[in-house]
Amino acid sequence: MLRRAYHTEATIDLARLAGYEPAGVLVEIMNEDGSMARLPQLLEIAKKFDLKIISIEDLIEYRLKTESLIEEEVTVSLPTKYGNFELTAFKQTNTGDIHLALKKGSWAADEPILVRVHSSCITGDILGSLRCDCGDQLHDAMKMIEQEGKGLILYMNQEGRGIGLLNKLKAYKLQEQGLDTVEANIKLGFGMDDRDYGVGAQILRHLGISKMRLMSNNPKKRAKLIGIWVRNCRNRTGRSAAKFTQRKIPRHQER
Repeated sequence: MLRRAYHTEATIDLARLAGYEPAGVLVEIMNEDGSMARLPQLLEIAKKFDLKIISIEDLIEYRLKTESLIEEEVTVSLPTKYGNFELTAFKQTNTGDIHLALKKGSWAADEPILVRVHSSCITGDILGSLRCDCGDQLHDAMKMIEQEGKGLILYMNQEGRGIGLLNKLKAYKLQEQGLDTVEANIKLGFGMDDRDYGVGAQILRHLGISKMRLMSNNPKKRAKLIGIWVRNCRNRTGRSAAKFTQRKIPRHQER
């Protein structure tokens, strides 16, 4: 649940928390009209049949109080052609993946900070691929943070929307045959977006960011990240201290 806030993951987490094997049965409860029952309807059903019930939000909040998926490994100074930054490596404990936090300056606990969450893109960030403008967006974000004097870029080890470099190249091959990115990912057996937003949210929390001005042009990514990040920023009263505003990165020529 700290990686993907969905019912399937909740099934596994509940089994583990109960001390059993990580396996379970997921059942969708339907309303009389055939639509899927949501939490308000499920609460009524639980009351009628005297069933115990929790929400996904409850489960995430409990796990955040008792565990974390990240470990801070090392911090170094990193001079770049865009300015001087601090680079911190975080290890994701359940996968061994290394994610990077490129930080400039310091901030107060309630200060709104300029933030970009950038998924790794070897072809765009390093090789200058014209299939995307990932490299341009990354460098523009560094320039904006340098101009601001403080800010953070999370460089997440999630190539190809989380499917990995090899599968990303296989998706490129399918795109050459006429499929778009989403169609190619689905044909390879993946979802439209398999990136893990929960780990990024935990790093933001670890670095003391409860208010941010998010640099992104992707509304779906904003929605997923913010939803998990708000849960990560819950205080002892159960209320979230998280707040955000949007700041778009200048668009480059469509490629």
